[in-house]
Amino acid sequence: MISLLQKRPWVIAVLLGLTFASGALGQSQPGSTMAADGRISAALQQVSAERIRANIEKLASFGTRLTLSAQDPAAIAAGRGIGAAREWIKSEFERYAKDCSGCLEVKTDSFTEPAADRIPQPTEITNVYAVLKGTDAENAKRIVLVTGHYDSRPSDTLDVKADAPGANDDGSGTAVSLECARVLSKLKFPTTIIFLTVGGEEQGLNGSRHFAKMAKEQGWNLEAVLNNDIVGGDKSAEQDHSVVRVFSEGLPASATEQEIRRIRGLGGENDSGSRQLARYIADVGHTYNAGVKPELVFRLDRYLRGGDHSAFNQQGFSAVRFTEFREDFHHQHQNVRTENGIEYGDLAKFVDFDYVAQVARLNAATLASLAAAPAPPADVHLLTKDLENDSTLTWEPSPGGRVAEYEVLWRATTSPEWEHVQKVGGVTRATLKLSKDNVIFAVRAVDAEGHRSLPVVPVPER
Repeated sequence: MISLLQKRPWVIAVLLGLTFASGALGQSQPGSTMAADGRISAALQQVSAERIRANIEKLASFGTRLTLSAQDPAAIAAGRGIGAAREWIKSEFERYAKDCSGCLEVKTDSFTEPAADRIPQPTEITNVYAVLKGTDAENAKRIVLVTGHYDSRPSDTLDVKADAPGANDDGSGTAVSLECARVLSKLKFPTTIIFLTVGGEEQGLNGSRHFAKMAKEQGWNLEAVLNNDIVGGDKSAEQDHSVVRVFSEGLPASATEQEIRRIRGLGGENDSGSRQLARYIADVGHTYNAGVKPELVFRLDRYLRGGDHSAFNQQGFSAVRFTEFREDFHHQHQNVRTENGIEYGDLAKFVDFDYVAQVARLNAATLASLAAAPAPPADVHLLTKDLENDSTLTWEPSPGGRVAEYEVLWRATTSPEWEHVQKVGGVTRATLKLSKDNVIFAVRAVDAEGHRSLPVVPVPER
């Protein structure tokens, strides 16, 4: 028996069993993987590396997309500068909307950014996005979002004359947003999906900061943000094209001092909403064969660096960043040139378009899975009034009326991903014969077709 338990830790949970509020006894299953949806699987096959290639090459053809570059009518007509890129992106979204009989609402979010370190004078910045409205009146208020920044930069962030093709950084992320819009707009979901491209990232996350603040001020129920930045799979010899890194914050940037004290007291530093989103992406990666595996990196971003997802984190939204496994800094933030036999510059020829397509499939699968799922359960609590070794969880029904049942998840406190799952039916209370001292719990909602919500970690109730 000891040998079996050492090799199969989940057997312990099966032997322990589970007691529900109704008094029934159940058994846990190892892992937390969701079932594949055939409709989503079919849609992923429509993602095209050739279309992604065409989009990235088109974005690179504008010469520079520096936020400070020209955006007057003459420059737009000449096809150079960020204004021309903006108008082309908008026209692409409009073309997809026409192909789906107007299912996409194409919008712009323009504002004037005041002078700052990387903005010598007040500058107009425009975010371009398309909205696939949810089909269910109540669930359409829920939103999931994919984004990439369409601006680029040369070596000097103030150099408006130098070429800055920005094929990988971040033509690749923009292409992911565009391709997800093209493919997913052919389907219908109860939840709303936004396909976003932002400006001003290289000057200081200006576009994403403005958009995230707008979402917060308008009270959007923004459940998940997927930021794709440098997902081109640069063709360096050391690149690993089998994985894509997924970065997520630990302590929430928006947490109050009181909330931080509670998180530390409970050992919840690894269970922010963004970490739950990252784990969900890992689950999606197990379920759908996108061709690339998500590698979870439990830090906000690359070491001492940042990206657009952090602007959403600061407003309290769950957001993660997708980035290729190994960046080539010769091809990033560099003027196009050759020195000592080394080619510098972010050119399309260094991008692996098949890799970008795989990352797009992973994003599309995540967006579709979330948009098809019911809302997460509300007010999830772990009862702590009495000292006991059993653990009782309670929650309010998931809003939106699409839930068929709930599942309780748990994992060892040292485990990066959920290890066990137990179906508990349509109840809103479950007692598990597991000590709350030894594991981390969560609850998620499941609809009749098996679509699963983001998991919610309980807070203590005395």
